[in-house]
Order: sequence, then C-alpha cells, then structure tokens
Amino acid sequence: MYPLTLGLAIASAELSDEVRAGMLDLPVRVVVEHTEIAEIAPFLERLDRIRPDVVLLEIRQLGDALDEVLRQVKSAAPDSMIVALHTTASPETILAAVRAGAHEYLYPPFGPLLRQALERKSAELSLTRGGTRKGGKTLAFLSAKGGCGATTVACHIAVELGRHDQKVLLADLDLETGLVAFLMKTRTPYTVLDALNNLHRLDLSYWKGLVSNGIPGLEILPASSSLACRQPEKVEQFRHVLGFVRTHYDWTVLDLGRGLSYVAFHVLEEIDMTCLVTTLDVPSLHQAKQIVQTLVERGYAKGRLRLVLNRVTRQMDITSAELEKMLGLEVQAMLPNDYDGLYEAYAEGQLLAPEHPVRKRLGQMARKLAGIPEEKPKGGFSLFR
Repeated sequence: MYPLTLGLAIASAELSDEVRAGMLDLPVRVVVEHTEIAEIAPFLERLDRIRPDVVLLEIRQLGDALDEVLRQVKSAAPDSMIVALHTTASPETILAAVRAGAHEYLYPPFGPLLRQALERKSAELSLTRGGTRKGGKTLAFLSAKGGCGATTVACHIAVELGRHDQKVLLADLDLETGLVAFLMKTRTPYTVLDALNNLHRLDLSYWKGLVSNGIPGLEILPASSSLACRQPEKVEQFRHVLGFVRTHYDWTVLDLGRGLSYVAFHVLEEIDMTCLVTTLDVPSLHQAKQIVQTLVERGYAKGRLRLVLNRVTRQMDITSAELEKMLGLEVQAMLPNDYDGLYEAYAEGQLLAPEHPVRKRLGQMARKLAGIPEEKPKGGFSLFR
C-alpha cells in the first residue's frame, strides 16, 4: 500500500479512537490534527500548507455550515480525499455530505470501511506518482557499492546545473555515511531528518531556515554528521518532503549512497531519473547488475535508469557496448580516472576546478541530463574546434 498523509478534524475522543484503531498497521501518518470543529480556520490554514493525501472530517457539529466548511476544505486541499465522519447512517445526512463535496461517508464501526477508503486513495496515488508531476525534476545518484563515487558525481552535477540558471537543491539521503556536507563544506546545523521530523511545519519559510547556500543557484540539505544516527521510524515520509521541494526547485539532486538502502526504496516513486554509478571492477559490475534487476522487478522503469561509468582508464578490458548488453542500460557518461587530482581538490576543501578534464566531462553530463545545449567555445578561428 502506498504511504498516505492524513489531516484529522475530529472533536469526539470516541470517534478519534475508533479512527486510529481502524488505521493500525497501515502506512499512514497524521500530519495535521484539529479538535475544535467550531474554530476551523487554523485547520484550513495548515491544510493549505501541508496538503495531506486524505482529510477525515467530523461533520456531526456542522449543521447548516456543512456546505461552506467542505467548500473551504476542498479549496485548501484540492487534491485531498475528503472523508466525512458521523455517528449515524441517516440517508439524509449521507446525501447532504456527498452533495457538499465529501468523497466518502463513514460511521462506526469504521474498521474495514475506513481501510478500504484509504486503500482506494493509496492505489490512485501509486498510479499517479509515477507519471508526470508538477514542478521540477528529481535526479538521484546511487553507487553500485561503496567507493564508486556517486557522492562526488552528485555534488559536481548539482553545481553544474546551478551554473545554467537552474535553481537546484542537493539533498543527502545517505543516512549511513552522508558525505555531502563534508565535500560541499556546508555550515547549516540542520539535516534532512529535521525536515522529516517537522513535516507538519514544512512551509517555504521553515525550509529556508534548514538549507545551506553560498553557491550560486544551489542550496544544500545534508544528512546527519553523526555516525550513530538512528534510522528514522517514518522513512517512507521522505516522499512528502520530496513532493514539497519539487515545487520550489528546477532540479532536486539526491545522493542515495551505496546499494539499495531502505531510504532508496521508499523514495523511488518520487525520482524522475536515477543514475547508477559504477566502476569497472568485477564486484562493482556484479552489484550494478543486481541493482538493475531488483529495480526493474520492483516496477521501476528502465527508461528512468542511467548508467555512469566512473574512473575509466584509457584501456578498458570491456567495451561500452558489452557493458550495455550485460547490464541492460545505455551508458550515460564515462568519466576519466584522476584519483590524485580529486584527492588534491578535496584536501584543499574544494571541488574540481572548472578546467579540470573530469569536471568538464561532468559539465557535459549535466547539460545532457538537463537538455541544455552544448556551450560553444569562445574566441577566434581555430583549426582545433
């Protein structure tokens, strides 16, 4: 079942308890909660900011205000499924709620009926999340195994996209080793976990207090710097964070770390394109093949996967055509090997210089991914253009 966020406006403690009992073991999270039905304005304000997937509204106390309240709820959260809750199954009340705009009408015992309603909304989202989304695009980088260089590639690609008048977010979802903060020298004390744990407060003002900037066109949200960082209980809610940032950036670049982590599995449907970064050693290629097979089996379309070969030497033991056949993916980019140059840059607290051959290749890759025309060389006539 696709995870859902919920907004609850329930005055009755008894109804609230029954609703929560009916949602046990379901992948749902309450992000907005309100108990004063007579004072609905604060609830509407939070709905407009957070936009939960489902709104459960007790209508017993609304009376003649039912039409107006449901109209305001639909206006604040137009994509939400509205579930009207009551203690009675009166046909007149059901008809009035449906006419006012409720998608579902439920009364005790909620149990199976509530579960079925949530599953219907979940099925709808599971279909639409994989299609065209409003806002910017999300690009993820994933290492076949540790040491393949996905973090390095992600950081440089994010910087390159920012150079082309693109508004870019670089977010570190590698909760185990998270090196983006180190490589990018970020100073914010906040991390992606702060966004996750404060989903109910997530608006543009709060978000701007979390991210770090300093590089034109690029904002950064690192992972925790603590190696003892605990895995968050609601990691599947990262998709809601990504849904929020999609509307504020042209590109969201994610570092997913190595292998298919628990986090990676739960954000796949929010990712438009995933670049699998591998080196040419046998263990890395073996892991890359396993990852591709697993993703395809999970329903992640091959058309959304790209292969990036890192630290390629002049003489390869295998051709790119052979690699494409073995892994079933087209090679997006081949990045030359300059481990020493990269080491020196990081030792000085910098990324690779713009004129560095690897950086130039990464710039070409970024333009290709974003559909940006190739930069024309400046200067006069040259035989070597």
